Amino acid sequence: MKVVLTEPRFLKDSVGVLSELVSDVRMKFDSDKLEIVAMDPANVAMIVLRLLSSSFVEYKVEGEEIISVNLSSLKQILGRARPSDSITLELDSEKNRLNIQLRGESVRKFNLGLIELQDAQQKIPELEFPAKINMSSVIFNEAVEDMDIISDSIGLIAEGEKLEIFAKGNTSDAKINIGKSEETSIIVEGEDKVKSKYSVEYLKKIIKGSKLCDNVSLKFGEDYPLQIEYRVTDRLQMFTILAPRVENK
Repeated sequence: MKVVLTEPRFLKDSVGVLSELVSDVRMKFDSDKLEIVAMDPANVAMIVLRLLSSSFVEYKVEGEEIISVNLSSLKQILGRARPSDSITLELDSEKNRLNIQLRGESVRKFNLGLIELQDAQQKIPELEFPAKINMSSVIFNEAVEDMDIISDSIGLIAEGEKLEIFAKGNTSDAKINIGKSEETSIIVEGEDKVKSKYSVEYLKKIIKGSKLCDNVSLKFGEDYPLQIEYRVTDRLQMFTILAPRVENK
């Protein structure tokens, strides 16, 4: 297996987001993509990365290759890549390691030892979301940061062509209203109003995916998981499924 990437940020920034939630991952290479599916230790968030073969200038994978790596170690190596460097990943099965080459004005070579993961491979759940929003990732990032001042949870309400983002603390509260526009699409199917709450701590980690693209897709339901997706056409897809905070009624 050998793959070469000339846009380091796609792998570098993706691994940065992954490392916020999990420490070790399986990397599955097949005929058309590199895929990582991982669940955080608390079983609150699942993160999925698909880096398509069209992202690479060279992509040689026979059949399917699954390797496991420590993300902290991989992140440190990728952190040394300059924006103009190319990244080559090559599997050395005999020595049980991943050879990583950063090529630019110089050629730097790193050997990352592979690890063994005992837990079962994660399966992506099939979910149906009545509320679907596409919006600027900058606006959503600012909303999460705003709500972090007030509470450790953030609420979303989708109704008609409006999205309300809110937080309530012991003595304070905050609210942001976002309407449908050329940059924002809001669709609510089958229900008049959809409301749910999520952890700000997790959201602050997940929204670092905004480094990858300018828009974010939000999908959720009533007291239902939230799917946050960043997508670059013909390059990559990264989404996180975040469990809701359900209040006792």
